Amino acid sequence: MASSSSSSPSDPSMETVAPHAAVTMERKLNPDLQEQLPKPYLARALAAVDPSHPQGTQGRDARGMSVLQQHAAFFDRNGDGVIHPWETFQGLRAIGCGYPVSFAGAILINLFLSYPTQPGCMPSPLFSINVKNIHKGKHGSDSEAYDTEGRFDPSKFDAIFSKYGRTQPNALTKDELNSMLKANRNMYDFIGWIISAGEWMLLYSVAKDKQGLLQRETVRGVFDGSLFERLEERKKSA
Repeated sequence: MASSSSSSPSDPSMETVAPHAAVTMERKLNPDLQEQLPKPYLARALAAVDPSHPQGTQGRDARGMSVLQQHAAFFDRNGDGVIHPWETFQGLRAIGCGYPVSFAGAILINLFLSYPTQPGCMPSPLFSINVKNIHKGKHGSDSEAYDTEGRFDPSKFDAIFSKYGRTQPNALTKDELNSMLKANRNMYDFIGWIISAGEWMLLYSVAKDKQGLLQRETVRGVFDGSLFERLEERKKSA
């Protein structure tokens, strides 16, 4: 929904398309986001907001945690602020992952996130993850919808769909998801490439709809963890 030659802003400094940079035409921004959501440039600490959810997920208690902490807290199965590998395994099983994926995911997730989130310089012998320090485990080559402190950036979230949602404006196909992953790659950030691909493909596998689309509301829910709770309830009811 970026501005085009037929609807160019009167102020050239507000233009979102550069004529000699084709990528700015291919990956469009939403120039009307500020009319749809108050202060979309302001990263929210407690709620994952968008135009359809200006207050975040209805009825959700943030419990004083950042949006990134809320995302991670789902895997803290006993609520003690620490996520052990077996809790990661239990969380992955709860959202519908099979045994092999849950086992491998538990090992890899805790292996990568344990040390950066420790309160001191000593590693955890159990490869535990500290939820309060989860922002220290933020990797590169991502959507940047989380900022470096774990807040939720509505403008970055909106850009996921304005840039890559071409089949439907509020959803991503698998091909569009792959396009986003490639576009988000930071140079030589091989670990970030792999982690981002793993996260998004896992999300696609457990949360795509019957048409093979990853809906905007589904993606918003993964940022604050509310999607995980819905998937767990769906699995229980099934």
